Amino acid sequence: MRKLPNHLKKMAGTMLLFTVLVSACKKTEKQETSVPADETATPRALTLVWQDEFDGTSLNTSKWNYENGNLGVNNEKQYYQSSNVSVSGGNLIITARKQTVGGQPYTSGRINTNGKFSIKYGRIEARMKLPMVQGTWPAFWMLGSNIGTVGWPKCGEIDIMEHVNTSNSVLGTIHWDNNGYVYYSNNTNTTPGNYHVYAVEWTSLGIRWYVDGNLYATANTTNNINGTDEFHKQFFIILNMAMGGNLAGQTINDAALPTSMSVDYVRVYNIT
Repeated sequence: MRKLPNHLKKMAGTMLLFTVLVSACKKTEKQETSVPADETATPRALTLVWQDEFDGTSLNTSKWNYENGNLGVNNEKQYYQSSNVSVSGGNLIITARKQTVGGQPYTSGRINTNGKFSIKYGRIEARMKLPMVQGTWPAFWMLGSNIGTVGWPKCGEIDIMEHVNTSNSVLGTIHWDNNGYVYYSNNTNTTPGNYHVYAVEWTSLGIRWYVDGNLYATANTTNNINGTDEFHKQFFIILNMAMGGNLAGQTINDAALPTSMSVDYVRVYNIT
């Protein structure tokens, strides 16, 4: 779900393969690589370094970029436009509509911090409420800032949270290049239609995924194990909601539209 991706995801038990939406980059289904888990927990101090509380009446464009158009990825059905992104009541709201624009039968919104904020390592979190509607694919994720130079998947991708349709399961995944496209993924059950805090804690040793402070997945990137050097560079943040596509499928509940995802805040901390 981005300005540069193609994201193909397939569920296989708890490990999933999926396509990211990075414009200009196409993902193909290749091998899956499990990254050995590092379950050691270390006490951490957090220092807030970037945030958006969405307390205004419009998107803060000093922090975010709008993405517009039909990205042509993942067999998705939406046309992204800025009018589907709003700020109200202390929330960022991305709304999907049954509306034909640019040859696409739906419209939605997508924003990113590329060129305005990026980080290497830290705790990246958002408090979010997601639609429980067939055909929706909301996501909170990150791409390597060097994507324009090296392309995808060599830039790396960190999916902090993805959700599809009416499932109670949310996904956390990394994608990268290790002499070919590979990924590591896991999921956990929650109540996506209610507000929850979705986060990763990312250090030189690895990436850990949390929902409301509960750890559910760990990927080890210590010393670039399994070619994970991508995850020791700068990344930027993306929020979007796709409609249909390879992960969500092409059955969309038009009667439930318009529908929205709400983001109470996004906060980024250094970990020391």
